[in-house]
Amino acid sequence: MPTSARLAAALFLSVLAFGVSIQVMPLFPEGMDFGYFVHFNVMLGSLVGWVYMGSRVGRGFVSSINNGLTGMGLLVIAALLAQGAWEMFRLANRLRYDGPFEALSAIFTIALDYFFVIAVPHVWATLIIGGCLVGMITERAWRRWH
Repeated sequence: MPTSARLAAALFLSVLAFGVSIQVMPLFPEGMDFGYFVHFNVMLGSLVGWVYMGSRVGRGFVSSINNGLTGMGLLVIAALLAQGAWEMFRLANRLRYDGPFEALSAIFTIALDYFFVIAVPHVWATLIIGGCLVGMITERAWRRWH
């Protein structure tokens, strides 16, 4: 059911995903083709905000911060796995893998490599502070229009 909390969570988590995507792009090798990287992460942020964060509101201030941090964590994990899967499909089209299980395990290997690329203090500070703020804004929206 659409609520103000779901809308606020989707909107502000997608803004966080946009900001972090822009921060992360210079960390990758020069000349890398990002394609729909930012667009996909924004869509993923709005989906996680709507489905997960928007349904877990109304439990107080500390729970709102926990909700924001958990939503941010889900967004990061989902984005890493999705981008890893996209890269695996790109490499699979070049016949880099001997079988399907090697290709499936490559998703996790690529996602872990991407995690180590983005594991820098300014990205994580943005994620943590932004996750807390998104959780508090979502809680505030629920209290205001509930």
